[in-house]
Amino acid sequence: MVRLLAAALTLLPAAAEAQILQPGAWDVTSKVVDLTVPGVPGFLVRMARGKSKAEHKRLSAGQGVEALLAPDVKARCRVDSQRVAGGHYAQTLVCPQKKGEPMRIVRTGTYDATGFVGQANVAGTTSKGLLSIMLDQRAARVGG
Repeated sequence: MVRLLAAALTLLPAAAEAQILQPGAWDVTSKVVDLTVPGVPGFLVRMARGKSKAEHKRLSAGQGVEALLAPDVKARCRVDSQRVAGGHYAQTLVCPQKKGEPMRIVRTGTYDATGFVGQANVAGTTSKGLLSIMLDQRAARVGG
């Protein structure tokens, strides 16, 4: 019981320091920086570099950066660990795949009242070998 209480108390400062964000529409944009996908032709890999995709989120009053870091429900990812404190975040996700082992995503970066910027490293295995994707990520408010 004492260990459980001590563990819970270590989480309190992180929650207390979390940044509350303006409610409204937000975009979390991920841009492919680098990728290695075994079996995919090189020209397709080169075409994917620099491409961006935005995930649209809606924040309610009182929500913080944790809401922007929450994985899309459709992806069925599980948050293995998360730390949001002092303007920095670190998060590890495990995401199931249709075939094979789950993918592991490690995200780190900084945040403030305007959103966050950081990196995500995706690692997994395909039938042809190890997959690796590096993303730059940014979250910004896009409307009320």
